[in-house]
Amino acid sequence: MLTSLKGRSVIVTGGSKGIGRGIARCFARAGVKLTIAARHRAEIDDAVAEMNALGATARGAICDVTDYDSVRRMVDEAAAAQGGLDVLCVNAGIFPQVKMVDMSPEDWDHVMATNLRSTFFTVKAAIPHFEKAGKGRVVVTSSITGPVTGYPGWSHYGASKAGQLGFIKTAAMELARYNTTINAVMPGNIITEGLQGLGEDYLKTMANSIPLKRLGVVEDIGNAALFFASDEAGYITGQQIVVDGGQILPESLEALASI
Repeated sequence: MLTSLKGRSVIVTGGSKGIGRGIARCFARAGVKLTIAARHRAEIDDAVAEMNALGATARGAICDVTDYDSVRRMVDEAAAAQGGLDVLCVNAGIFPQVKMVDMSPEDWDHVMATNLRSTFFTVKAAIPHFEKAGKGRVVVTSSITGPVTGYPGWSHYGASKAGQLGFIKTAAMELARYNTTINAVMPGNIITEGLQGLGEDYLKTMANSIPLKRLGVVEDIGNAALFFASDEAGYITGQQIVVDGGQILPESLEALASI
């Protein structure tokens, strides 16, 4: 059993829906003080109500993760309201599907700003609070898409997710002076509102390509984040864990068909 996280201060960006909401649920059940940062007030309020019902002391914050001033204000206010900062879950991200022939430079820049530049912004804003506390945990939501696999229409998304893994390697060394670790979770295909929007055929095809023959649920990612945030993971930093039901393992369709 992991050491209790009850009462610790946690931020989850993009925590109002999708994987971020699953991460927030796992921390809420652990009884943390929780800030859910997202863009839309109604979605934030709905998530905050759920997290409070699950056992958290939750609050919400409107935040544009592409704007450093917005990110810094959100982090500072969360730390002030929650008595410091123990765990930062960098989860906010987007994955619009568009092939390169149709992709504009603005499309590329928007995904990079939302997924990759925001990772730097959020971690940078948290450093003074980790320094003050003398410890901290950062958990980044990356993906198998980009670092390991590819899919037409997601060259910008894949590049941003691979970039996050490059970022955490050096960030781990720089954060070590504050006794702070940084690690990444790499989800495979997880059932979210965004994934469901790709259609039933896509969901069935992807489930059939996974050895466990099912898509993951958001709590699968939340549980991995919970481990990286634990005291027991204190000697793990600059690393990543794949949570994908074995999706990246088969080397061919024949290998998958034989199980």
